[in-house]
Amino acid sequence: MINPRLLRRRIRSVQSTAKITRAMEMIAAAKMKRAQEQALAGRPYNDKITQVIADLTAEFEGMATLHPLLAKREVHRIAVVHVTPDRGLCGGLNTNMNRLTASFILEQSVPVTVIAIGQKGLHFMHRHQRDIRAEFTKLSDRPTLLETLPISHIIIDDYTSGFIDLVYLAYSRFVTTMVQNPTLEPLLPIEPAIIPKTQTTEYIYEPDPTFVLGELLPRFVEMRVYHTILEAIASEQSARMVAMRNATENANEAIEELTLILNKARQEMITNELLDIAGGAEAIR
Repeated sequence: MINPRLLRRRIRSVQSTAKITRAMEMIAAAKMKRAQEQALAGRPYNDKITQVIADLTAEFEGMATLHPLLAKREVHRIAVVHVTPDRGLCGGLNTNMNRLTASFILEQSVPVTVIAIGQKGLHFMHRHQRDIRAEFTKLSDRPTLLETLPISHIIIDDYTSGFIDLVYLAYSRFVTTMVQNPTLEPLLPIEPAIIPKTQTTEYIYEPDPTFVLGELLPRFVEMRVYHTILEAIASEQSARMVAMRNATENANEAIEELTLILNKARQEMITNELLDIAGGAEAIR
């Protein structure tokens, strides 16, 4: 026979869990709105700086000699900037990102070094004994460009020195609140974008296009890394809000089922007691 006391204890436990997940959902929703606004606001800047670089590089031939970040060389080592959250409770986001980067590393025929951003990805790489070039954890929920500059400088210095020959960004790209796509994109060497034939914009550069290009390429890398982290944060908060909402709904369903079982158990106890009383009264008569 089911013990009603244990059922009541179980119901109280699930109710406490539901309160926690509900609170976490509300916190994630508040953070998600700010993170989404910040990530979406950076996309036009990303598109415009890419367009300007495309215009600059279109004016030259033999672009690889203009700047080290444009140089293509034989690949001896690859770097992956692996961006994950510091915390869990965000559905399958961490698993999907770790699986994506791990699959990419296993497919390569040359050594791959990892720049880990976020504790979940860092711990995953440590468990699988991957080469960790640098690690960055405990970034704020609203990072500034200044906070991400050390990451960009490591990438630029390693590439210009020849330590690495290819750089990829692995992050979760924010699409909608319900959809976050694990993404792997090349960062270095910088591939000049193709200017559409319909584009008629002409730029005047001072002091000259070569100087502007040399100054703009490092800023482009810094912006890409910064925007990647913003996209990852927006994806994290969206995934956590959805995961906590689902957890709250599951907890409420469990409470309803346990309450139903408890009521049936109480009804059965009352019925048995009534039968005992009726049987005792009949025996006395």
